[in-house]
Amino acid sequence: MTTLGTVFLPQLPPERLRDVVQAADGAGLEELWLWEDCFLEGGLTTAAAALAWTSRLRVGVGLLPVPLRNVAVSAMEIATLFRLFPGRAVIAAGHGVQDWMGQVGARAGSPLTLLREYTVALRALLRGERVSAQGRYVRLDGVALDWPPTGPAPILLGATGDRTLRLSGEVSDGTVLTGGTDPATVRRNRALIDEGRSAAGRTDLHPVVVYLHAATGPDAPQRMAAERERWGYPDPSRDVSVTGDEHAFADAIARWADAGADSVILQPTADDPDPEGFVRFVAERVRPLVP
Repeated sequence: MTTLGTVFLPQLPPERLRDVVQAADGAGLEELWLWEDCFLEGGLTTAAAALAWTSRLRVGVGLLPVPLRNVAVSAMEIATLFRLFPGRAVIAAGHGVQDWMGQVGARAGSPLTLLREYTVALRALLRGERVSAQGRYVRLDGVALDWPPTGPAPILLGATGDRTLRLSGEVSDGTVLTGGTDPATVRRNRALIDEGRSAAGRTDLHPVVVYLHAATGPDAPQRMAAERERWGYPDPSRDVSVTGDEHAFADAIARWADAGADSVILQPTADDPDPEGFVRFVAERVRPLVP
């Protein structure tokens, strides 16, 4: 069964979050994803609020830029979410946008090395282990959480480049693919992830999450044309978005699911006139059509 969700874009002011969360929860949406884009809204802060306002909605953070956060602090924050809201927080980490990392003086010389060291240490801390590490970027001296998660604590990685995709398969518990990833690229990326899994001897499940640009309503084609231009998709034939009614959405979701996506997270346009209505549309009209 394909997991279905939407994004609360951080271009919306934080005070809009509660209404969107409650609309999603009330409509029966499975997942709502939040972004920690510079310099908009904090991912873990908004996730904690969203989880507290609901009782069943899963909330994803996709993604936390690892150069911004000491790994021990991240482990403390994430473990707290997992204990407070068991099974409902979904956390992804990643390189972050390198220009933004440079703006705050956190740009790593080797983002791949940082992500490897960070993910290995973070997952070990969340397993309740006492961790010592003297890496290029991650340095810990006998650090252990007093309140580690009491259940599973999966960490996903956001990935685009070949080496990061292989790394995600090797060291993470799932992969998030950015908006603009067409079905053919999902297949290719899944193969690269599997190469990393095979090299590490991993046979556990590895879910793939993909964002899909989406718009509905009478002005959807115009809004999506502007959105595609903003994100740099000049070729109108490139299959990276969906507009239309619930049947058009269901057909598009099926293409990404057939390509290997386990979760399809619909990403509205930044100028969507009704964010609450969008999540209700996805939950109430699209979900029944998606196996």
